[in-house]
Amino acid sequence: MAGSLWHGFADMGSVTANGPFVVTRGKGTRIWDSTGREYLDATAGLWFTNIGHGRTEVAQAVADQLGRIAHYSGFGDLTADVTAELADRLATIAPVTDSKIFFTSGGSDSVDTAAKLARRYWHEVGKPDKNIIVGRTKAYHGMHVAGTALAGIPGNREGYGELMPDAESVEWDNAKSLLGLIERLGADRIAAFFCEPIIGAGGIYLPPEGYLAEVRQICRDHDVLFVADEVVTGFGRIGGDSWFASARFDLQPDMMTTAKGLTSGYVPMGAVFIAPRIAEPFYAGGVWWRHGYTYGGHAGAAAAAMANLDIIEREGLLGEAARLESDLATALGPLAELESVAEVRTGLGAVTAVQLADPAQAPAMIGRMREHGVSGRAAGQGALQISPAFVMTTDEVGELAARMRAALS
Repeated sequence: MAGSLWHGFADMGSVTANGPFVVTRGKGTRIWDSTGREYLDATAGLWFTNIGHGRTEVAQAVADQLGRIAHYSGFGDLTADVTAELADRLATIAPVTDSKIFFTSGGSDSVDTAAKLARRYWHEVGKPDKNIIVGRTKAYHGMHVAGTALAGIPGNREGYGELMPDAESVEWDNAKSLLGLIERLGADRIAAFFCEPIIGAGGIYLPPEGYLAEVRQICRDHDVLFVADEVVTGFGRIGGDSWFASARFDLQPDMMTTAKGLTSGYVPMGAVFIAPRIAEPFYAGGVWWRHGYTYGGHAGAAAAAMANLDIIEREGLLGEAARLESDLATALGPLAELESVAEVRTGLGAVTAVQLADPAQAPAMIGRMREHGVSGRAAGQGALQISPAFVMTTDEVGELAARMRAALS
């Protein structure tokens, strides 16, 4: 292999020295590398392959759509029929009734879209000084300008200078920290609070009991927009048999950012769900929101999303994700007894973090997991990310736990 590919989030010196891990195919919960070796996929790609790998039904839906028209434009009054159909379908499962759907090309696009719309909304309703966007420590909101500025992972911000003025951060697990910031800066200056229902890339941290309800109420009380970042948690991963964590926790977000599980990663696509209150000034007439993406609402991607949603509904995969919540806790929780493990964070959604006692060992541990037939990754400071496809069976969860125990031991 020529080695011309520059990988994301990588020490390219190390990749060049050791060679890339090349994946050639996948089926269900398993992938195969370029040598033909099989692995359990512990992370569903990068949180996204909710329906599992190798679903030819999705591929056929995309192929059929591309044969009719691949894409045209979503600007002005233009749209593809399948894109409009998808928006209507998403509106029926939105956690806020009568939400509008703005399509993007992925999660980072969705976050930047929500950040811009929050500021523009306040401008339209006569409060242009409300332009501060608030994030949290440990948080990850993608790698565009707004998402990087809101990052609660210090390494993700280093070396770029100030990318976005008026970005603030509060403690990830302390609602009073948000309240204190609002009282200090003034509610008349704060546009929006961005919140992952579960901290994802920052290390998989579950919200303290009552935290989400408290910060949501603080935002209501002080007229601050509440943006639920469900790029990771959406479409069943934290839903508890619901589509979104926002529904499970009754968050009623003003905006909700999504991507990953929308198409299960078969084709890039994201979407921002926008509550009627926020959409109203732009739907009243005479207002242009000069924002959009060439491939937002791409017809081929919309066809993939429709097929993906069909599979989730037909096979009851929201219920399977709820089963995984208990399966993962039962099988992986006991790994906390190992000397190499500091704790296991689990029991809420189809995610688990196996926190290494020595975070510096994470790269070596990923290699050791591969030796035992598990493809995984580290999140945050040495947390092994477990976020399998919803089709992973109880027996496969047990197999995953056994292989990880062998690697960790």
